[in-house]
Amino acid sequence: EVHLVESGGGTVQVGESLTLSCAATGSTFDGYHMGWFRQVPGKEREGVSCMTLTGTPPTTYTDSVQGRFAMSVDNTKKTMYLSMSSLKPDDTAVYFCAANKGGCGSPLLLHLWAKSALGSWGQGTQVTVSS
Repeated sequence: EVHLVESGGGTVQVGESLTLSCAATGSTFDGYHMGWFRQVPGKEREGVSCMTLTGTPPTTYTDSVQGRFAMSVDNTKKTMYLSMSSLKPDDTAVYFCAANKGGCGSPLLLHLWAKSALGSWGQGTQVTVSS
């Protein structure tokens, strides 16, 4: 079972950038679909981005972060990243990374993954964007 740990969260001003990391440990990945999610207290968990690691279909992003966030994976370091730019106050949330055998491929699948919380999840890292 894979164990995931997020890091890189913090407080930034509106318009600034921040990159989150997610390190994987354990007797390896069984999930080849990777995702980033976020949650605000009192709000539904939201799927931010996911990728299948095969390149087909292409990486999925929710509309609210399209063009501002970019997801990537470094296989040698067993680490995934979420690069965030042009941050807005609405981006403030606890961000989670997750790995699952399946779950990505379209905005609908990302949404369903967010609702189901399937697979392995990290503990979360707080991102605060001050206005």
